[in-house]
Amino acid sequence: MIRVFAGIALALVATQALAEPYRLAPYKDDLFKYPVVLDSRDNGDYVVVGYDKDRDLYQRDEVVERKVRWQYVSSVPHATSTYQGATGPLQFVGAGKVDGGAQAVVIYIHGQGGNRLQGADDGMFGGNFNRIMNLMAQNDGAYLSPDFTDIGPAGAADIRALVLDQAKKSPGAAIFIACGSQGGAICWDLAADAQALPHIAGLLLLGSNHDDAFLKSPTVKPKGRRFPIYLGHGTLDPIFAWQDEAAFYIKLRKVAPGYPIKLAIFDTGVHGTPIRMTDWRLVLNWMLEVDGR
Repeated sequence: MIRVFAGIALALVATQALAEPYRLAPYKDDLFKYPVVLDSRDNGDYVVVGYDKDRDLYQRDEVVERKVRWQYVSSVPHATSTYQGATGPLQFVGAGKVDGGAQAVVIYIHGQGGNRLQGADDGMFGGNFNRIMNLMAQNDGAYLSPDFTDIGPAGAADIRALVLDQAKKSPGAAIFIACGSQGGAICWDLAADAQALPHIAGLLLLGSNHDDAFLKSPTVKPKGRRFPIYLGHGTLDPIFAWQDEAAFYIKLRKVAPGYPIKLAIFDTGVHGTPIRMTDWRLVLNWMLEVDGR
């Protein structure tokens, strides 16, 4: 009888474990959570986050904008690998299960003048790239920061090839594309790409731009594949005005009521602030919930 009850208990535990959705477990949440929310609207979909240059830059970095203080980083294995781009081999820096078996994949697209090393720099951007690498490596995920031909059609074709390769290696994985600055052009190209679109579980635009053409795409229709979108932007961004991204957020909610989109405005933040301050775990777990995984 004891064995019967023990067997039932084990079966219940196993069933419960199988029923629990995939989410990213905490990693240094106290250090990377939003320090203060100054305003919250639309049930938390639109937030204004307080950014303090003294607290969030000078006190956080040992060498300003180059090396974060030790407590913000932890060792995580990451290495350069090769993938087949649209016209030839290219390199990426990867962490976690980049060769297959990942439950989720994050691909970071750098902006103009960057390269694969930017998205894998442990010390820059307040250690936030180290955090996402750790989050993915510790949660059966994969993180990739690739080189690509350009910020244009050729580069978008490279990243499409990388998305399809990761989808093949990790069938069913949630694939998120995070685009910094002008790299956002590739995010929007992929959102309109018939081959890449079925695999995209979410887009993160970090100090980036919008695409009004998306407002007329099949994706926004009631029966479209409404993957979640996150916009992070600083109010003092000299490249892309935050008001334009806020206007896109409002327009998308108007033409597609209920569309899963969030906007985080970093008060007094500059162009690179969203890369430094975005709470990866908060955003990705929201996207996983929307995606139904």
